[in-house]
Amino acid sequence: MKRFLLILIVILVAAGYCSCGGGEAKNTRVFYEYFDTVTEITAFGETDEEFDRITDEIENILKEYHRLADIYNEYSGTNNLCTVNKKAGKEPVAVSEKLLDLMEYGKEVYSLTCGETNIAIGAVTKLWHDAAEDGNRLPEENELKEAAKHCNIEDIVIDRQNGTLFLKDEKMSVDMGAVAKGYACEMAARYLEQEGKTGYALNLGGNLRVTGKKPGGEFWTAGIQNPDLLSDQAYINVVYLKLPALVTSGSYMRYFTVEGKTYHHIIDTDTLYPKDDFKSVSVLCGNSALGDALSTALFNMSLEEGNKLISSMENVYAVWVDKNGKVHYSNGFEQFIKE
Repeated sequence: MKRFLLILIVILVAAGYCSCGGGEAKNTRVFYEYFDTVTEITAFGETDEEFDRITDEIENILKEYHRLADIYNEYSGTNNLCTVNKKAGKEPVAVSEKLLDLMEYGKEVYSLTCGETNIAIGAVTKLWHDAAEDGNRLPEENELKEAAKHCNIEDIVIDRQNGTLFLKDEKMSVDMGAVAKGYACEMAARYLEQEGKTGYALNLGGNLRVTGKKPGGEFWTAGIQNPDLLSDQAYINVVYLKLPALVTSGSYMRYFTVEGKTYHHIIDTDTLYPKDDFKSVSVLCGNSALGDALSTALFNMSLEEGNKLISSMENVYAVWVDKNGKVHYSNGFEQFIKE
């Protein structure tokens, strides 16, 4: 967004950038066009021709999901979320099966996170987006409260039989910002796995997903960014990616300032304002889409609530950096830390 300070922090795939594991050649490709962030693809042991073929397919996947989830622009020949939002309260919109799948996943994570990750919050986030565009004001309190009346996820109607989406409330809108990037990253990684490709790392602006191990059987490692960008310590720790997805949400990445106070882009569904308990939350798990949704939800929960949610799930771990810079780990996270 204009006037948002966007700091593009690319998580370092620390050992992945060394020619270890038998001296395999490394290929890297970077995109800037999708999900308002930097995408980096790294692979070991591929020929240039094969790497180009694979990354062309990955780009096509990212482009498709970027367009499907776009709430600001429409595209010729495609009904996307911008189209669906414009037709709210008026009529169902015929959409692709992939968009239906994405929306169903959005509804699933709403239940999983007790409503903390809510794709129906678009009426509220639009007010914050507009305020950030102006750069010197906050949304009006009464406007936020009115918008919150139009965020009922049950008003999203997914009709598989007819292949349509319908928003029953004409004043509601869908915002997939907490889900779509991680979901697209996961779909790209699954394409790689279907192709039998290991030794790949995908990084979509803080959504890191690897396939298999590096050549030589070593685990990928990654540094978790220190949200204190002025610190001499760039990372709070380096972890082994024994689980393939590491996703970070942070208040230091997108924010704007009004009267000396900063307001970041992660909106608490309860207060309708950005919450300042944490500077960042990172989730390590087996699925980038899940990690994306959970990192947002945990950011807006208390540490106690977040730990309870994480402990109820298998093979999901989290790291919180609180507003004072103290680091908190969920149970079992220490097994992933590189000494």
